[in-house]
Amino acid sequence: MRSAAEIADALPYLMGFYPDDSIVLVALHGDRGRFGGRVRLGIPADSAQWPDAADQLADCLISAAGRGERPMGILVFLCQEPAAGESGKDVKDRLRPLAQRLRTACGALDVPVLEALCLSNGRFWSYCCPDFRCCPADGTPMAMPGTSVMAAAAAYAGMQVRGSLKEMEARLAPRTGPRAADQEKALDAEAAALVPRMLRPEGAAAVRRDTLELAEAMIRRFRLDTPTGSNRARDACDDALITDAEAASLIHGLQDRITRDRAAEWMEGPAAAPALRLWRALARRCAGGYLEHAVALLTLAGWVCWATDDGPSARVTLGRALSIDPGYVFADLLHRAVNEGLDPEPLRRCLREQRKEREEHDAASSRGATTPATTTPAKTTPAKESPRPGKRPQSVRPGTAADRPLGPRGGSRPRGRTTDGRGRRRAGRDGDRGRR
Repeated sequence: MRSAAEIADALPYLMGFYPDDSIVLVALHGDRGRFGGRVRLGIPADSAQWPDAADQLADCLISAAGRGERPMGILVFLCQEPAAGESGKDVKDRLRPLAQRLRTACGALDVPVLEALCLSNGRFWSYCCPDFRCCPADGTPMAMPGTSVMAAAAAYAGMQVRGSLKEMEARLAPRTGPRAADQEKALDAEAAALVPRMLRPEGAAAVRRDTLELAEAMIRRFRLDTPTGSNRARDACDDALITDAEAASLIHGLQDRITRDRAAEWMEGPAAAPALRLWRALARRCAGGYLEHAVALLTLAGWVCWATDDGPSARVTLGRALSIDPGYVFADLLHRAVNEGLDPEPLRRCLREQRKEREEHDAASSRGATTPATTTPAKTTPAKESPRPGKRPQSVRPGTAADRPLGPRGGSRPRGRTTDGRGRRRAGRDGDRGRR
């Protein structure tokens, strides 16, 4: 990167999306300024929160590098579109105190900010360069998407920009208007019908089985109908593939942890893409008072994104889940794993083994159920002789010599107590019958 223009153009490729209304910090390593870790946070609407946000972001990025190479510098990006009656230059001037606070927060940790840019309304401004010849007061136009050297390098490397952050979050937002009211009624009806089903004997197992069977049928349906066009058009097609009643049944059924974990097995192969579309469609159906029910579905969607190597979408989806319920453990663990750059393969392997063991158990159970029972003639056993009165029946002591384990060195078993042939212990030398 040789100029501020190239740095500004690289931001969407570094994040995987355009982070509108965000603060982004990117660490640089080595003499050649290799890109390292990055953190993002929405710009707080209250400027009184800017100092705390700046300190936390700087500490998060620099302290995270403590486990490896310490960054030699940091890039700061402030991305926000103008409000009504505001220009890009007004945004730049309004956010200047935030940029200055971020620079001092990083400097206090002995890591300098090499460049701080404001991106707004298709232009960028530098907070570090005072030269108006290269950084004019009206800003510098951004390069057209896909026309820069960075875009060519990203395309060659297989990197993909998935639109803006707002567009990605819109795909996860719940329904509104009359459709939301209809879906909420279906959710109410399903909740009322679910309670008596759960109270029956083996009711929970039956509900789990029915939920997974319906989810599998929906995934097959989604796989057979792959939409095209924009994200909005594809999401509309997915919404039309599932009825309100089917959505209500799946939403309630997937709140169960065991059912959710079983559904997480649709994470790879031909089932991954339709499963991701289904989880997103169900999350959009969690309208009204059922918003918290979307957390399990968003977590499943985030898991599929991570399992299919789509880290940016996984971060956004899991972040959305945690914004609704910060205490949801599965989403929190996945979000941390994605942010720390861990490999999802160990979890994928665990789910594969879980599915294999269950399938083997089901196959063995079905074979046992279909094997015809063989009748054998009953054996006639003589009646046992009752013990004589006054004679105590001989009992078998647990832990006989044949059952005792070997000694600690693998030698012979401990010797039993010595008897005198009449079942009595032999006395010691002094006539004491106590334990020696």
